[in-house]
Amino acid sequence: MANLKKRIIGNQTYYYLEHSLRKNGRLVKKQKYLGKQIPKNIEQIKKEFLSEIYREKWFSLFDQIKINYLKEIKKMPLSAREKELNAFAVKFTYDTQRIEGSALTLRETANLLERGITPSNRPIGDVKEAEAHKAAFYEMIHYERDLSMQTVLHWHKKLFEQTKPEIAGKIRHHQVKISGSKFMPPLALEIDILLRDFFNWYSKHKSKKHAVELAALTHLRFVTIHPFTDGNGRISRLIMNFVLNQNGYPMMDVYYENRNSYYNALERSQVKKDEGIFLKWFFKRYLKEYKGYCG
Repeated sequence: MANLKKRIIGNQTYYYLEHSLRKNGRLVKKQKYLGKQIPKNIEQIKKEFLSEIYREKWFSLFDQIKINYLKEIKKMPLSAREKELNAFAVKFTYDTQRIEGSALTLRETANLLERGITPSNRPIGDVKEAEAHKAAFYEMIHYERDLSMQTVLHWHKKLFEQTKPEIAGKIRHHQVKISGSKFMPPLALEIDILLRDFFNWYSKHKSKKHAVELAALTHLRFVTIHPFTDGNGRISRLIMNFVLNQNGYPMMDVYYENRNSYYNALERSQVKKDEGIFLKWFFKRYLKEYKGYCG
């Protein structure tokens, strides 16, 4: 988080931004001088300042991950690549569904999606949505066009057309609440404008922002709009991996076991209107997952 600081020297007041980070085990403070008055576009300056810091601290590591990841993928036989992708699809489906309340265990999800074995004594809706999610995931992987509202609506319809056809592929027209969260999603009448702004922002920044940052921000911004009655988290995580995969970076799985820190980072970003909170969580999690590619 970039904090606004002021320094008084004599009878003059000077303003600057300050951000603390750890580098090589030491706490380092980065500063940016603003002038004798707080600029009107201070929020934009904060974002640019943090982006500069992220570029220095994180982005070179992410690029190294991409290079080594692609090298490894190229060495793998096609059958091994397909097996690896399937393993990710199963685990990603399990985690993203379980976060949203699915009763299926990882073993049950694997048996269902790999062997067609339907678990007994589990809600049929959880079974159908797991199957639909894996199908939507593979569509996302092979989707060669750009991200659009039509694409997102199609993925949502695919996820829910068998279990909740009344909401499948449809934008909500009513207010919703997130259980246990302090964040209140936008009003229904705001959604069309917010979605238009989201896709305009995406088109403008998709070739300017680092792909890992873009993936995190698309997730955060889309789930904050909360355009659907149900499935906002699942669609946001599909969009996140669409961005990573399209740009050649390994995809990200938000583990069910890490859901509390994930929810906390999302909620704090939304309530405080500070994207840096979620970005920091996402960057740390991504680096931890793929630190083996940094060597």
